[in-house]
Amino acid sequence: MTTTSSASPTPLTHFDADGQAHMVNVGAKAETRRVAVATGCIHMQPETFAMVKAGSAKKGDVIGIARIAAIQASKRTSELIPLCHPIPLTRVAVDFELIEHDAAIRCTVTAETVGRTGVEMEALTAVNVGLLTIYDMCKAVDRGMRMEGIQLMEKLGGKSGHWKA
Repeated sequence: MTTTSSASPTPLTHFDADGQAHMVNVGAKAETRRVAVATGCIHMQPETFAMVKAGSAKKGDVIGIARIAAIQASKRTSELIPLCHPIPLTRVAVDFELIEHDAAIRCTVTAETVGRTGVEMEALTAVNVGLLTIYDMCKAVDRGMRMEGIQLMEKLGGKSGHWKA
């Protein structure tokens, strides 16, 4: 993990001085361009992977539906994560990479905004829901699929600057 910011670690911001949970006040923060990139994989049986790759899943276009689900999830993040601010997203890009030798599909999401708080949670939520959608669409033939490696890869903007895994 590397960081290009010299900011020192700060205490958890979602707790007040009395230890009570609260929504962080971002009113005094400057509006800046903020970008976050997150990724994760879903592993499956080779037969399930072949079905997804061929587009022959009984429920339809697995990757296309997962892409729409990921975008939709990014826009609803503040409804799912209790202390997350609703933010106006300016862009959400969802890419899927089919990794044949591992019978896996990697989802990578880039979320962007111009605002007072970052989009890390939006990118991470989108990755999770995109992968969950693949699971949902394929579970009838492969209940043993597993999701792993879900993580933030990069964030830009704001006071903490540029961070890259």
